[in-house]
Formats: sequence, structure tokens, C-alpha cells
Amino acid sequence: MFHHFTELVAGASGWAYAIVFLFALLDALLPVVPSETAVITAGVVASGGDLSLSLIIPAAALGAFLGDNSAYLIGRRFGHRATARFFSGEKARRRIDWAQDQLRERGGELIAVGRFIPGGRTAVTLSAGTLRFPWRRFLLFDAAAALGWALYASLLGYVGGRAFESAWKGLLLALAIAFAVAGGVELVRWARRRHRPARGQ
Repeated sequence: MFHHFTELVAGASGWAYAIVFLFALLDALLPVVPSETAVITAGVVASGGDLSLSLIIPAAALGAFLGDNSAYLIGRRFGHRATARFFSGEKARRRIDWAQDQLRERGGELIAVGRFIPGGRTAVTLSAGTLRFPWRRFLLFDAAAALGWALYASLLGYVGGRAFESAWKGLLLALAIAFAVAGGVELVRWARRRHRPARGQ
């Protein structure tokens, strides 16, 4: 991906911003789209002066915001049919059940945090629509989440790129940190699930 970005920058850097926006939008509906990797990579490229960090951040945030709201509206319009379509496997069903339970308990807090949970952003946004979480509240929390996520990913790449003369090393460092954060989030979720039954006994 880094190679593709550098090629685009050499020709027309506007395409790089469009890709960041598009990946961030699509990731809300298709979790396999590597939006975070795209934003981190763009941040690394920006550290070398070939892209503008002040344009990467709004492109990523706007794409994430529009994607999340698209997922919300799909959930609101099609309800459980949409979640069954997007989350058909057993593991996926557990994720959507978790998102719905947490939304009932925590609401806006989960919308803000859900964007940073691997594979969780789609489950949370679809569930918010399915459960008819108030859209105005959703807009507020999601706007904060989208901007926070865009800042986190782009600055991670930018700082990583500035830390090394080699852009590749900066990219690898930034991705390693991102994976470590994602792994930490999953570990906390696993620990909470494991201890939850013990509290009810």
C-alpha cells in the first residue's frame, strides 16, 4: 500500500486524499477494507512532505462519519435483516449481540469507542440503527469518534515517519503500534467477558 501511495503522490496527490476518504467510508460497511492502514500510510507520506496532514485528517474523518451514518441508516431501515446479512457467521453474531447489549447499557460511550474496536465499528453503527438509538445523539458521538480516529491514525503515521529516515521503518512502527492498541482492546474485552459470569454468581 505504501508503494501505491507514493506512486499516486508522484502523479497527482489528490488521488491519495480521495483514497483515504473512500477507504474510511467503505470500512464502515465492509470491515475488510483497510482504512486504518490507508490513513496511517498517508500520515507517513505526509511526514516526508508529499501530502498535507491538514487535508488527510478531514478526508479520513469525513469518510468515517459518512460511512458510519450510512451503516446506521441501513440498520434503521432494514433492522435485523441487515444485521443478519452483514453478520451471518457464529463469531459475527456474537459480535453483534455484544454490540446491542453494550448499546443498551452504555449508548453514546460505545459509539465513541466502537470506532477503535477491530471489526466493532460496523456492529455498533448497524446496531445503533436497528435499536433506533436517537440519531441526533448518534451524530454527536459519531462526529467525535470519527475525528478522534482520524487524528489517531494519521498522527500515528506522521510521528512514525518523522522518527526514521526510512519511511518504511516509520510505517512498520506505526502499524505495530496500531496492532498493539487493537490487541489491547481485544484483550480487555476478552477479560471482561470472562469475569462477567463470576460477578453474577
